[in-house]
Amino acid sequence: MYKFIDLFSGLGGFRIALERKGMECVFASDIDERVNLAYKKNFGDMPSGDITEISEKKIPKHDILCAGFPCQSFSISGKMKGLNDNRGRLFYEIIRIVQYHQPYVLLLENVKNILTVDNGQVIKTIEVKLDEIGYRLYKHVLNSSYFGIPQSRERVYFVGLRKDTGISSSPPRETRKEIYLEDVLDKEVDDSLFINRTDITIERENVEHALKPIRLGIVNKGGQGERIYSIKGHATTLSAYGGGVGARTGLYLVDKRVRKLSISECKKIMGFPVTFYVSEGLRGYQQLGNAVIPAMIAKAV
Repeated sequence: MYKFIDLFSGLGGFRIALERKGMECVFASDIDERVNLAYKKNFGDMPSGDITEISEKKIPKHDILCAGFPCQSFSISGKMKGLNDNRGRLFYEIIRIVQYHQPYVLLLENVKNILTVDNGQVIKTIEVKLDEIGYRLYKHVLNSSYFGIPQSRERVYFVGLRKDTGISSSPPRETRKEIYLEDVLDKEVDDSLFINRTDITIERENVEHALKPIRLGIVNKGGQGERIYSIKGHATTLSAYGGGVGARTGLYLVDKRVRKLSISECKKIMGFPVTFYVSEGLRGYQQLGNAVIPAMIAKAV
């Protein structure tokens, strides 16, 4: 049985994907105490804390290293400080652990912008550092919309393979499964999710199904978090933060009314079981917005 570790583990999207393939998680780590409590409720064991304070010698031997390392320093919505940001420098913690344990495979996930931030110097540095310790890096830019997930979430999935394994990695084939946001909506949601304002503008309603977000109108001036989409398309990218009345989930026209998505709907468009535990309220949305989609990790393996 292959063994893996789950760094910056968050809600455990990597773990779900690899356990479904019959693999065993032998170590997890995250600095967020609230998300660690959620992780324990779902998997039965508590992740270790700050990885910068954990010796690589105390981490169990493993075949695969998984890490959805923090993306804020590479994100367009952040300040894009790259590896100069403390969060960006957490990549070097991965290097430290990989250099000691030499796993066969590295599975990493991050925002697409990591490929271009700092004029491409960040990704070049990552490739050079991994090459120096014996790994060849493959980069697959994938959008979950084309793999049976009704959410447009474009991410880069890195597969690092130890050179002496002699194997390579190819991007998975898109399924283009016809599934839409309307297929996963809850039958009933709390009234607090509905937007009751006088500055809502619906520009169109009759649209065809599509594997992408379909914009129908706006709230206020249509800024970030103020765009309204059709349930005949896909959800916009869930985010941990962001502004506007539709922050984190986006806004959708459902039965002639505009609303945000519920926590259970967010779980479904991230590919998590509805019974999967997340923190209450805003923290739950943040945890899901920071998560990786298990089905996408399974495709990238």
